[in-house]
Amino acid sequence: MSELKKLLLVLDELRRRALRITIVLAPLFGFFLTFEIRWKTVGGIPWGVPYPWPSPFYNVTAQVFAWMRADMLPPGETLINIGVGDPVIIQMEIGILLTVAVGMPWIIHEVGAFLLPALRRNERELLKSLGIPATILFLVGFVIGLIWFTPFTFLLLFKYLQAMGLAPVLSAESFIEFALLYTLAFGIAFELPVFVYSLSRLGLVPASFWRKHWRGAIVGCLVFGMIITPDNSGITMLLIATPMSGLYFGGMYMAERHARLSERARLLVIPEGPP
Repeated sequence: MSELKKLLLVLDELRRRALRITIVLAPLFGFFLTFEIRWKTVGGIPWGVPYPWPSPFYNVTAQVFAWMRADMLPPGETLINIGVGDPVIIQMEIGILLTVAVGMPWIIHEVGAFLLPALRRNERELLKSLGIPATILFLVGFVIGLIWFTPFTFLLLFKYLQAMGLAPVLSAESFIEFALLYTLAFGIAFELPVFVYSLSRLGLVPASFWRKHWRGAIVGCLVFGMIITPDNSGITMLLIATPMSGLYFGGMYMAERHARLSERARLLVIPEGPP
């Protein structure tokens, strides 16, 4: 088979996988933009039972925005709308993020299915074994960033405003852009242990490399925090680089542990020499 035919087959498989992802995620995105979640009291259930209700304006994304505004901003702070189309853009941005977060298991499944034919046996086993942990780590980082780190960051930044006697004027678009990017950054940062462990497990990087170059890794975490955070205060960079550094050392420990176990297993199977 010629190289051109191989390339066309790869591109066709990539198109097919992208189409499968779109078929699943597009209705999910549409649901978030056209339905709201209501609660119905049933029996003795304290909070009731959630059910979807058609609502193209006050939909799931609008409900999430209302929750983010109430949970992340300090009491008494308000948002202003500047652009005419900003509310539509905000709902679409929230809808995209929710779709990616909810659809992440399917995305990882399709990406893994696309890569499997090109991988060796040990690489396939590693990819299958890390699929679920990678998804869980992303969602854990996403939730931690959404519920704790992002509200804490807003509170901290507004403390500086109050100390200087400045009145905060925050647009809805800038608020949601900061909150979503910052939250997404935590989801990505929590993938670092998987990245470190995978490279060592595949034999591409020795486990000793991570301990030897830990100082450079700290600098890399700071650079990542500087690039991914949408402000230039430096505070947000430190808030994301600190847990990311801890995750790096966690991945380093797992890589070294696997190396020790592999070396011990190798020594056990080495036959003894002649007496």
